[in-house]
Amino acid sequence: MPRLSIKPVFNNRFALAFAFLAVYICISFITRSIFYILSVHEIDFSLITLLKIYALGLFFDLDTAAFFILPYVLYVMFVPQKFTGSVFDKALTYFILSLTIFLSLFGFLGEFPFWEEFSTRYNFIAVDYLIYTYEVVENINQSYPLPLLIGGLLLLSAALFFLFHKLGAIKAAYSSLTSMKSRLAYFSLFLVIPLFFTSFITNKQAEFSDNTYVNELSKNGVYSLFAAYRSNELDYDRFYKTLPVNESFTTIKKELIQENQIFDAPDSIFSIERKTVSTGQEETPNIILICVESLSADFLGIFGNEKQLTPNIDQLSQHSVLFTDMYATGTRTVRGMEALVLSVPPTPGHSIVRRLNNQHLSSIASIFRQKDYELNFFYGGDGYFDNMNSFFGGQGFNIYDRNRGNLLSDKIETTRTNITDDEVSFENAWGVCDGDMYNKILEVADDNYSKNKRTFSFLMTTSNHRPYSFPEGKIDLPNGTREAAVTYTDYALGEFIKQAQSKPWFENTVFVLVADHCASSAGKWEITVDKHHIPAMIYNLPNVEPQKVDKLCSQIDVMPTLFGYLNWDYTTSLYGKDISKMTAEEERTLIGNYRTVGLLKGSVFTELTDKKNANQYSWMADKREMSKLKSQNTKLIDLTVAYYESAAYRYKEGLMGE
Repeated sequence: MPRLSIKPVFNNRFALAFAFLAVYICISFITRSIFYILSVHEIDFSLITLLKIYALGLFFDLDTAAFFILPYVLYVMFVPQKFTGSVFDKALTYFILSLTIFLSLFGFLGEFPFWEEFSTRYNFIAVDYLIYTYEVVENINQSYPLPLLIGGLLLLSAALFFLFHKLGAIKAAYSSLTSMKSRLAYFSLFLVIPLFFTSFITNKQAEFSDNTYVNELSKNGVYSLFAAYRSNELDYDRFYKTLPVNESFTTIKKELIQENQIFDAPDSIFSIERKTVSTGQEETPNIILICVESLSADFLGIFGNEKQLTPNIDQLSQHSVLFTDMYATGTRTVRGMEALVLSVPPTPGHSIVRRLNNQHLSSIASIFRQKDYELNFFYGGDGYFDNMNSFFGGQGFNIYDRNRGNLLSDKIETTRTNITDDEVSFENAWGVCDGDMYNKILEVADDNYSKNKRTFSFLMTTSNHRPYSFPEGKIDLPNGTREAAVTYTDYALGEFIKQAQSKPWFENTVFVLVADHCASSAGKWEITVDKHHIPAMIYNLPNVEPQKVDKLCSQIDVMPTLFGYLNWDYTTSLYGKDISKMTAEEERTLIGNYRTVGLLKGSVFTELTDKKNANQYSWMADKREMSKLKSQNTKLIDLTVAYYESAAYRYKEGLMGE
């Protein structure tokens, strides 16, 4: 029997790379075929559809294989020819190739339980699972014979090396002295494929059908994993309970409209744009919004804490409009930013702040521009983190942050001002201390006052964050504990308000204080309502007496409520409502936690999971406890679906643009 050989075609140093491509594509073909067989009852057979599935699949498989083998290709390209076939060459080749083969096989193996669970290729659920490493590893270990699986992968990897040997690829890789010109040509071939896909191809281009099974079969699992990581988005329609989209929009439009609003286009089913009309005298003061890191309501004396951690905030609340029953939409800073700026429900996956195509959205910035405000964003760290600068810059904010050398994303046109060393008395890994940031705001406010500018400033604080460090000598507690950080946060805010009160611009400035999220979200349930309770207040409002507002409300309502107090006429597509005009029937709050999202209305919390399930709980506000309900309120489930389905649809279809 003649010996198998690839010499006639690939008799060069890159023979193993070409062999890997061929094997990877074959295994991908087998995997796709198995998934096709498992899904055959969900697909209307068509020869054209079948050909498209495998053609597109080959297209994405080739790119993924090229990405996998690129480290080895780089090695072959740049290692000197004098080492070809040496012990060093063989050892490094086996190491790089063994790791590449094992990881690619592991990727294939992992797709089968994922497909069994979700009937889809890897997506943001898989990305999100990487956050919970211990839980994931333990779950795999308890669900599958992990040592046996790893042993099998190692044996299969060895079998592939034997196949490469039989094909003659190993001998060709060690014995061929390929010229630099030829190596460069082969290297360019392997490099151009990943570059082409990175620049011009998206995972959505595999979606050519209305049948989601067909679309998923056309994809490559690993490519989909990295695409999900880049987009930070979980497709609502695929994983969550839905209604006919027209029905969701009909429901949500009835839910959002308030007594002083009319729809701009009442006959347009997908438009939620409304004109808000006020009967009072419009006020246009300067506005400073302070978003405080991790400030749970439980830390404040006004909510029952007896440790006197926040005397300044407690005192400020007595002279403010205080919202006693407000809840954060999520558990991350970017969720708080999303809620305050975009005023939207926390759709599944990561916050819109971290997603692609999040510039020039309908937001509070759109409304401020209607009133001729200049917009400023202040952050003590490097706003490159969590895509903050790109997001705020994309909404038209000027950026003031601690520039550590990162640039704004391409195509973002905004002014970026660095907080310099001489302006910093203390900083830690997260950023400049709150006191220094308040000094920066005072400086900018003085300058804007001298230029007669009308401004809205958004400050994101950082001091109430691990490692809980702050300047010495400001408070009596030592660095290193959460309670000390809360106390310093309160101290710095108190000093800021005192200094602001001495400024000529103070009388014409409104201060909004709200937390981004709570210090902890852990509880008995995946979403525990009590772990989202935050303080919020508006201070120095013109012509509005200090008061407590006990209505159930959400972070997304903060800015629409401020606009209401200022008697603004404006056009809005925000989901937030004016709390001051809410009836008891309108009260509600929206809460999310990556994969699970929910709505609290009255005493019932309805949650939607990524397995198309809806669960409902009784919320006992006096005890701050939850218990699962045995029977379901379908009307509240439909309302919850309407909130999240419509919001996800608007972002996905590009309807959130200004």
